[in-house]
Amino acid sequence: MSSIRPMVSLGGAVGLASIDLNLLVALDALLSECNVTRAAERTSVGQPAMSASLARLRRHFDDQLLIRQGRNLVRTPLAETLVDPVREALSAAEAVFVRSPDFDPRKDHAAFTIMAADYVTMVLLRPLLAAIAEEAPHVRIGVQSFERDFADRLRRGHADMVIIPTELSRGRVAFPYEPLFTDRYVLIVDRDNPDVGETVTVEQLASLRFVAYSAGILSIVDSELEALGLRLQVDVTAQEFVVASFLVGGTRLASFALERLAKQLADVARLRIVDCPLPLRSIHETLYWNPRRTEDPAHRWLRGRIVELARSL
Repeated sequence: MSSIRPMVSLGGAVGLASIDLNLLVALDALLSECNVTRAAERTSVGQPAMSASLARLRRHFDDQLLIRQGRNLVRTPLAETLVDPVREALSAAEAVFVRSPDFDPRKDHAAFTIMAADYVTMVLLRPLLAAIAEEAPHVRIGVQSFERDFADRLRRGHADMVIIPTELSRGRVAFPYEPLFTDRYVLIVDRDNPDVGETVTVEQLASLRFVAYSAGILSIVDSELEALGLRLQVDVTAQEFVVASFLVGGTRLASFALERLAKQLADVARLRIVDCPLPLRSIHETLYWNPRRTEDPAHRWLRGRIVELARSL
């Protein structure tokens, strides 16, 4: 986070008059990287300058902050407690000092990180990137794979937005949100699979061998099937929706996939889509963001484009 570069003096603030707020940038980089050289590169300063900042921070906190453990530096217990407050303080400072009054996508520069599953990347983010490439040539978007600690990453500012089904996020995300689109699960098989016709019964479903999606959290379809008393026979697991779909083609395996993705991949992955004989609920993909970014003009513009595209699917 090297955007807060000028020296800031708060002479009228009790307790802050002698503190250089650039140390907040250095502290954030040091706590994140646990490496003086990488922290210096991250903030675009020389290594001697970062070493001097670390020395000043150690004097200020009366704590080593980073201590050597083998060949690496690790955070002290005090430093561990500072990670979140420093990240939040820096985000708040940026909101005050760095925010532009407006955003012109044709001219202005901006960078965002969006966390989403590969399903959302294929169905929504891929057409989004194509759309904004023309209208916002200086906007850069990084896509992160979905992780279990998505709420923590969003809170810390490690991701600008998260797109996740509300069925997985309820009770875990206390952030502003915007509904995007719905989808439903369908059964997919190889287009020449001799075991599956145009429809299947629950008994046939129980006899099939499956490729299952597994990314360290309970899949929505797994929990639905268990609630209906059906446990699938799983031969193969994959941590990505797209990979799971491609593993079906050319085999007698089956899998559950979200319909929008299945339709996109049907030709290239040799898939045939079969309606599920069970009453599975639809999923509702939703966009979440940190409330500190709600009024940021560039952030607001991108949210608007995402919502607009989602509603046109």
